[in-house]
Amino acid sequence: MSSRPTREDAWKLLTEFTDNPSLVKHALAVEAAMRAYAPRFGGDPEVWGIVGLIHDFDYQQNPTPETHLHAARRILGERGWPQEWIDAVCSHGDYMDIPRDTPVKKALFAVDELCGFLTACALVRPDKSIANVKVTSVKKKLKDKAFARGVNRDDIRSGVEALGVELDEHIAAVRDAMAGIAGKLELPPAHEDT
Repeated sequence: MSSRPTREDAWKLLTEFTDNPSLVKHALAVEAAMRAYAPRFGGDPEVWGIVGLIHDFDYQQNPTPETHLHAARRILGERGWPQEWIDAVCSHGDYMDIPRDTPVKKALFAVDELCGFLTACALVRPDKSIANVKVTSVKKKLKDKAFARGVNRDDIRSGVEALGVELDEHIAAVRDAMAGIAGKLELPPAHEDT
């Protein structure tokens, strides 16, 4: 790849390896959260968004720690993606042993699990609206180990700590970013609670 990859390149990559609608929606949610966080940490929203969009592009075909991200590193390298972006993508897996020493790496780790958790929180609401998910409700559900049991709460907590933001603020920021693309996530737009 001779020039910097574009979002279109990232979308093609994602959809080449991923056709599971839930995984595509997760990628879009993480992209939105990353774009929202980039300005706060002096990052390029386009780069951060692309890193978020492709962070799990290989997961559907490589769902184990022995293959996930190892395949991504190889594929991205072979296709000439910038090494800095490859490292950012691969850093969200603890088993890759890549230090999370930049804001983009910290942000990706911090938003990844939370995006999935917020989707679960929206889906149990009567209106299924991500915009109407309350921070207090999310914090309560984080304590309920039976709710969305596949989400790693320790990753959410350590991610927030490493990013240097308050949990309430982080939940609200990621929720609001996801609400901005609610249609793409197939979640209804916000409406007033009655």
